[in-house]
Amino acid sequence: MNASLHPDVAHNLALAVVTASNAPALLLDENLNLLAASNSFHRAFALGPEQAMGQSMFLLGGGQWDVLQLRTLLTTTLAGHARIDAYEMDLPGPDGNRRLVLNAQKLEQGTTGGAHVLLTISDVTEARISEKLKDDLLREKAILLQELQHRVANSLQIIASVLMQSAKRVQSEETRGHLRDAHNRVMSIATVQQQLSASRLGEVALRDYFDQLCKSLGASMIHDPAELSLTVDVDDSRVNADISVSLGLIVTELVINALKHGFPGERGGAILVDYHAMGKSWKLSVSDDGVGTSAKLADAKPGLGTSIVAALANQLDATVTTENGKPGTKVSIVHDEPAS
Repeated sequence: MNASLHPDVAHNLALAVVTASNAPALLLDENLNLLAASNSFHRAFALGPEQAMGQSMFLLGGGQWDVLQLRTLLTTTLAGHARIDAYEMDLPGPDGNRRLVLNAQKLEQGTTGGAHVLLTISDVTEARISEKLKDDLLREKAILLQELQHRVANSLQIIASVLMQSAKRVQSEETRGHLRDAHNRVMSIATVQQQLSASRLGEVALRDYFDQLCKSLGASMIHDPAELSLTVDVDDSRVNADISVSLGLIVTELVINALKHGFPGERGGAILVDYHAMGKSWKLSVSDDGVGTSAKLADAKPGLGTSIVAALANQLDATVTTENGKPGTKVSIVHDEPAS
């Protein structure tokens, strides 16, 4: 209240403001007795003026407002030592508790010479029930999603196992190669699924993801890690889940291609998966020091892996380039963000 107002005017103005308030509001005297209450308070808590006026705050509604913490906070506010700001409490009632948010502040002195306290009340019971229902649904969804992820992971492992067993039984070397490629692609997808399920923020840390992916590929395709290494050099980039899926599939195809064509006859060497970004521009490359791409292979019709890489790069608005590493081959996927 404005300190320049006459005490009687200030007192009457406070009463008028409280009474006309659209929100439940109370004006309490220095003894925390009720001086005024808004019509919305009477409606919200089914208390007529004759049941409330002049009574102690803590006797209203048969004593349901007599909550120790509320009593302490109001007393402290009246003494000028604190102010209630969005304090939540449960108001007991015959139909169960109501969740209230309270705000209170000390006002200027009235004609009685005692301080007043203005208390406003918001009933957030329905909102809190809705929030709880939402939280329960989200929790249930998370449990179902986790169960689904476990089942997907198990199914992928079974498919990969069947493909590998089939590759061992077939007589055709070409068919065996196709089945092994299929196995490796399934394992790549399984790694993608596992990494995404572990991501809580909808983003994937590429270094850990590529490390795990290449370990999986190396375990299934490299017979002697001491002779042929598969390493990862990736910065701290984090990307959206959908982008990480495309990048992971590109890495899978390029690593499979390098292992198939760069190191014939158990030849040793090294393969490097590299990813670095600057702003929104980035470059992914897979390079090896193998035998390189022969003229005959270069002139051949693009295979499934090459087509997959081209399609995924196009989806990422990136370009694909292949270089002769002398020795070996380097395939780069580059996304350049136009300068603003």
